[in-house]
Amino acid sequence: MINAEVLGVVTARGGSKSVPRKNILPLLGKPLICYTLDTARASRSLGRLVVSTDDEEIKSISQAAGVDVIDRPEVYAKDTSRTEEALIHAIDVLAQTESYEPDVVVTLEPTSPLRSAGLIDRCVRELVESEADAVVSVVDTNALVGRIVEGRFEYLIPNQPRRRQEREPLYVESSTVYATNAKKLRETRSVLGTRLHAVVAEPEEALDINTPLDFVIVESVMKWYSQKDGGYEH
Repeated sequence: MINAEVLGVVTARGGSKSVPRKNILPLLGKPLICYTLDTARASRSLGRLVVSTDDEEIKSISQAAGVDVIDRPEVYAKDTSRTEEALIHAIDVLAQTESYEPDVVVTLEPTSPLRSAGLIDRCVRELVESEADAVVSVVDTNALVGRIVEGRFEYLIPNQPRRRQEREPLYVESSTVYATNAKKLRETRSVLGTRLHAVVAEPEEALDINTPLDFVIVESVMKWYSQKDGGYEH
């Protein structure tokens, strides 16, 4: 049992340059955003769930799924707008209209349809039970990562073993779940706060849809899971 008031916010703009209308495009016959809504509602830690959007069709789909919608002003829905602006606007609206003040804000992008409810709960639990003021989901990698400097490739960690199994793991931030102390979100205007912890997600949970190819990949993964062990568990 989480001893905190936790607000989940699904941030879903209507505009998208890479894939127009991607947040509501069908994924195996269901609007993309609905996967996030269904998973969030299955979470045991979210006490409240809202969608922040500037788009009437996204609003209609969200409300039909039984989720409240915060109408996002155009100024917070531009390509250059920061997610934090939409989050703070949403909690301001809830404070003004319902006197609702969350302790924790969980940011859920609608482009991660394979995230699990368990991952949401683990991120919230880590935030509440630790000294962190923010928690981010990550995935591990044994890739040999480096940077190119004046044409030279320089490894981030020198002298790593050639065998993948022997390498020191690195961790990559995914956009799957961000859990942030609400006061710190207001103070720092960042979902990452100042004391950041991490929870490791499964690789498939971190699959993020931003291109047409991403849709093909995620659909293939979902079809594969549907043919084994009764399907993918959210």
